Amino acid sequence: MMTTAIMGQKRLRSSLILAAAALLAACGGPGGEAKDARPPLEGARIGGPFTLVDQNGRTVTDADFAGNYRLVYFGYSFCPDICPVDLQKLMRGLAQFEKADAERGARVQPIFISIDPARDTPEALKPFVERYHPRLLGLTGTPAQVAAAAKAYVVTYHKVDGSAPDRYLMAHSQLAFLMDPDGKPLALLPLDDPTTDADEGRPELVAAELAKWVK
Repeated sequence: MMTTAIMGQKRLRSSLILAAAALLAACGGPGGEAKDARPPLEGARIGGPFTLVDQNGRTVTDADFAGNYRLVYFGYSFCPDICPVDLQKLMRGLAQFEKADAERGARVQPIFISIDPARDTPEALKPFVERYHPRLLGLTGTPAQVAAAAKAYVVTYHKVDGSAPDRYLMAHSQLAFLMDPDGKPLALLPLDDPTTDADEGRPELVAAELAKWVK
């Protein structure tokens, strides 16, 4: 059953990476210095308004992040392998960026949005996000609220039944977005590609990508 979920996740990632690659090609790619390059996701219809609840039970909207860059990743706390590895590399990359440039690092708000609201209550998310970064915000909500946020970020997901009603998996898009202070998309942060053996998501590559686009 886990294999089915992972394969579904691979297909979702592959299709979205192809779309992102087309966007990148249209923009001329991210080569060169940041001052000369255009963000690879510039003009893409990604992101938008949402209303969710954080790990402390506080209502959060996209407007709360105005003026800050956002590192946005969709996943779920019961994920057996991919989400924890992605979050570890993303948050280690952010920590490296913060260490190199504390002022710019503080402008990046890391956000984890659960696509499993049935199990990912605020109480469940709190210890989960605390494992990865002291500023990582865990967001959940009603199924409708989560679906609306995922749709805005072109993230797809579906339930994969398990051996018991509460032992299911969630196949979902494996993408990490960097959004600008106005909530517009800048770039996809590097993650391991589960369709290959390439280790694309090393923390230093995440830090380098943040350094490229965060002003």
